[in-house]
Amino acid sequence: MSWYRNTVWFVKGLREYTRSGYESASKHFNPADVEVNVAGRSFLVTGANSGIGKATAKEIARRGGTVHLVCRSKERAEVAKGEIMTETGNPNIFLHIVDISNPKEIWKFAEKFKNEHKLNVLINNAGCMVNNRELTEDGLEKNFATNTLGTYILTTALLPLLEKEADARVITVSSGGMLVQKLNISDLQSGNGTFDGTMVYAQNKRQQVVLTEQWAKAHRNVHFSVMHPGWADTPAVRSSMPGFYQNMKNKLRTEAQGADTVVWLAVSTEATKLPSGLFFQDRQPVPTHLPLASTRSPPEDEEKLMEMLEEFSQKFKSTSPG
Repeated sequence: MSWYRNTVWFVKGLREYTRSGYESASKHFNPADVEVNVAGRSFLVTGANSGIGKATAKEIARRGGTVHLVCRSKERAEVAKGEIMTETGNPNIFLHIVDISNPKEIWKFAEKFKNEHKLNVLINNAGCMVNNRELTEDGLEKNFATNTLGTYILTTALLPLLEKEADARVITVSSGGMLVQKLNISDLQSGNGTFDGTMVYAQNKRQQVVLTEQWAKAHRNVHFSVMHPGWADTPAVRSSMPGFYQNMKNKLRTEAQGADTVVWLAVSTEATKLPSGLFFQDRQPVPTHLPLASTRSPPEDEEKLMEMLEEFSQKFKSTSPG
C-alpha cells in the first residue's frame, strides 16, 4: 500500500500544501486571533536561526514575547538574533547554543535553563533530513537523534518548568510526510534494509505525532499540538530535497506562511479551546491518517515507543550535579 499512500499524499500536497493552498485557507483566518500582546510570556524556539523557526521567533518577538532561540550554529544564530531584534525592536531575545542531535547537551542545557528562566511555550522546530545513514558521536542515527530523541528529551526535561505556568503550551513542527508512514518501533535507528532519508524523516515525523498524543494524555495542564507547515521555501528544503525544490520552487510557501500555524498555536486563545494532542494544518485540526492507508498502530506500540525513548534518554542523563 506504500505506493497508494505516497500518491495520495503527493496529490493532496499539490492541492493543499503549496502557496495556493495557504492562500485559499487563509481567506477563512480571523486576523484577530494573532493580534495579541504576549509581553511577559516566555517562548523557546529550537532551530531558530533560519526558515520556519526564525519566522516564528520574529512574529512572537513582534508581539512582545520573550524569545529564547536555541540554535546549533553560533555564527548564524548571532546574525538571526540581531535581525530579529532590529526588525521587531524587542530587546528580550536570548540565544542558547545547543545541538539537538546531542542528548547530553540537551539535558545539560535544560537543567541550566530551568534554574534561570521561566517558560510558557516550547516550540520544537529543529529538525533534519540526512539522506545517507550517519551516526552521531553517541552512535545514534542522525535523523532519529535530532527529530525524535532530541524532541523527546527537550520536552520531557522542560515539562516541570512548563507545568508551573498558566496556559503552558508545547508545539512540535512535524510534516505531512508522516501520512505515508505507519509507526515502526522495531527499527528506530533505521539500521535494517535500504536507507531512504526521506522515508526515515517521514517516520520520525509520525513518531512526533504519536509523542504529542501521548504527552497530551499524560500532562493535562499543558496544551500539546503538532502541525504541518505545508511545503515552504526554506534552507532545509533546498539542501535536503534539491530535486523536489527545483520542481516545486515556484509553488512553495514563504517561510512566514509556513510559520503561520505555529504562531497561531503559540499565541492565540482560540488554539487552546481545541483539545490537546491534535495535528494541525492552516489553523485547523486535520486527520493524522489518510483514508485506506493502513497507517494506524495498536496502542501498545505507541506506549512502547514512549518507553523506548525514555530508556534512550536516561542513558544520556548526567548524574553529576548541574
